[in-house]
Amino acid sequence: MFELMLCSLFTIVPDYLYRRYRQGKRFGKEITLFSVWYELRWGITGCLMLTISLITMIFYFHPATDSATLYYRTVPILPEGSGRVEEVKVKFTQPVKKGDVLFTLDASRQRSALETAKRKVAEVDATMTTAQSDVVKAEAQIQEAKANYQQAKDELDVKSELQSRNPGIVPQRDIDKLKVLVDQRQAGIDAATATMQTATLQVSTMLPAQRASAEAALDQAQVDLDKTTIRAGVDGRVEQFFLRPGDLVAQIMRPAGVLIPDGAGKGALQAGFGQIEAGVLKEGMVAEAACISKPWVIIPMVITSVQDYIAAGQFQGGQQLIEAQSTVKPGTILVFLEPLYKNGLDGVTPGSSCIVNAYTSNHEEISAAHTSTGRAVALHVVDGVGLVHALLLRIQALLMPIKTLVLSGH
Repeated sequence: MFELMLCSLFTIVPDYLYRRYRQGKRFGKEITLFSVWYELRWGITGCLMLTISLITMIFYFHPATDSATLYYRTVPILPEGSGRVEEVKVKFTQPVKKGDVLFTLDASRQRSALETAKRKVAEVDATMTTAQSDVVKAEAQIQEAKANYQQAKDELDVKSELQSRNPGIVPQRDIDKLKVLVDQRQAGIDAATATMQTATLQVSTMLPAQRASAEAALDQAQVDLDKTTIRAGVDGRVEQFFLRPGDLVAQIMRPAGVLIPDGAGKGALQAGFGQIEAGVLKEGMVAEAACISKPWVIIPMVITSVQDYIAAGQFQGGQQLIEAQSTVKPGTILVFLEPLYKNGLDGVTPGSSCIVNAYTSNHEEISAAHTSTGRAVALHVVDGVGLVHALLLRIQALLMPIKTLVLSGH
């Protein structure tokens, strides 16, 4: 309507003035209800064409959408396993801090596993003490074997010396027996050394590895026990939380409730614009929003991100080929907007539906030295018609409560 009235000032009104004062035609005489189309045909045709062009230009260069919402992320309250509730620590819609205990599960099996792991560590420690005693014992056995070997060796050396000085004074059989005894004592040293190495290896390598495995099993048992205590991952508020002791909670089918983080849905607004406006929407564009939960208020916004793909075109691998006709409704371009001023979204309920207008600004191109006069004038017109869209948004914001409360039929 506004566009039609504006365009009529440049088309129908001049045409009428020409007919009235140049041709002398008057309303009710030459210009009647039946002849107005013929008499003012140039003005009416030009008005319609100019109106359509103006509306197209306004909605293209200053896109608008009513598909805007303050989306927010909820965190499901789920254990990493499953079990029956043993104790509930919070109430319905209670605010919680990160790390607060929400509820606990029956942990009898996990406590038993933890106690078993502790016993295993203690058992390895006891074995370590015994192995250290075996090392000391093996060292003593080596010293004893070396002493026996040295004694037999000395006796063999003495008798061999006597035999060399005075052959026949020592029977050859005795010398052979001493040689065998020396070899036997040497074997005893080797056996004691091997025992010593085995005990040392057990103390230095085997038992520490067993203790590390036992400690890992202990840590795993402690982790499993900790998993039975479900804590809040972020600051927020619990909702739909009606757990009672004895309830079964599972990770897939039986969540305990949801946790809404603090500040969720209060930082950014998401809006879906038509695909035809993909070439206009840019980061840094100024926008305005009007939300149903905060009527009669225009919120200045700025576009911070434009998603460069359309969700309607996504697909998942399957056993059938994609049929293009299955996409009945064209998707939209998702745009993220943040308030231009601090706390701009205060008072807007997260999840609220909003209307968003974005405005194209060509100030930098107009101010550039290389921009021609004709193009600068055209860009001025493009930026100027954004005022019409801004006025329409304010009318929508003004009528929003009336439309919702009176005309919706509720």
